[in-house]
Amino acid sequence: QVQLVESGGGLVQPGGSLRLSCAASGFTLGRSGIGWFRQAPGKEREGVSCISNSDGNTYYAESVKGRFATFRDSTKNAVTLQMNNLKAEDTAVYYCAVRFPSYGSMCPRSPDEYDYWGQGTQVTVSS
Repeated sequence: QVQLVESGGGLVQPGGSLRLSCAASGFTLGRSGIGWFRQAPGKEREGVSCISNSDGNTYYAESVKGRFATFRDSTKNAVTLQMNNLKAEDTAVYYCAVRFPSYGSMCPRSPDEYDYWGQGTQVTVSS
């Protein structure tokens, strides 16, 4: 019943923008955390951003600071990742993941600490 579905990926030129959505079903986001991760071929899965719905704090990887922003959708049970000034090195499959309320941070660093994952959406930045 718990499901996360990413959408909004595609092909974009360097310097362009994309908006990804992570739609949740089977639960209400509530005070959970929603993280974004990405994985490129031959690379480890890496954290991109996270929003802690318990306090609204956001966190970003150094490589995307100033270019990406994550926030709650104002009308849906969803979280958005707005990606601006995209670079070739941003090319990857992007995943969202939920961390259900618990002790400690709702935005843990390790992917192993998240409870459910979406299927991923491909982002390709041409060069």
